[in-house]
Amino acid sequence: MPTLSRDGDVFVLHLGDDENRFNPDWVGGVSALLDEAAAAEGPRAVVLTASGKVFSNGLDLEWIMGNADQLGDFLVDVHELFAKTLVFPGTVVAAIQGHCFAAGAMLALACDQRVMRADRGFFCMPEADINIPFTPGMSALIQCKLTPKVAHEVMTTAQRYGGADAAAADIVDAAVAEDEVLPVAIERAAALAGKDANTVRIIKERMYAGPAGLLRDVSANAFAVPGA
Repeated sequence: MPTLSRDGDVFVLHLGDDENRFNPDWVGGVSALLDEAAAAEGPRAVVLTASGKVFSNGLDLEWIMGNADQLGDFLVDVHELFAKTLVFPGTVVAAIQGHCFAAGAMLALACDQRVMRADRGFFCMPEADINIPFTPGMSALIQCKLTPKVAHEVMTTAQRYGGADAAAADIVDAAVAEDEVLPVAIERAAALAGKDANTVRIIKERMYAGPAGLLRDVSANAFAVPGA
């Protein structure tokens, strides 16, 4: 399960050491820890990271298949997590030490910056290959963080980007050696931790009013498969 620790002014939110897939317990845990960091007094920033080969492999499809009656409420929580990260009152940096797929990649994009391992691991949104279309809120999130050309490629081709390719496409801000991913992310977060949290919150809420509002529009994001 996700955990929260602190390194000076930086909260390190550890997503886990498995596939870190999105299910109700995991999403609820990450969301609660973000709330805890947001409520802290004084300078603060957040780094999202994980251990092992995977940052996050996205939605827990096994859970979804076994809990179809809860899917609607669950997707509301997923979209809220994206929105909460997008407009967090402070800097959030993703330290991507391994594979970053689907909803996991969207969570990384919701962060302010991304530092990715250069030599191993992929950033990928495979929805075009697994026949799961992006919701309007997800589409808005991706498109507000990537250039139109890169967003089109990411969303329609399911291309896998290694760290260097992701940096070249401006999907991530830096691609570094494995042992530098977390330290560089913490350094970047710490450099901005002193910004006034309320001011940063207002700036982000105004900057991302459209995507955040769409992520929180329950009716707009009702899940549907092609042809349904």
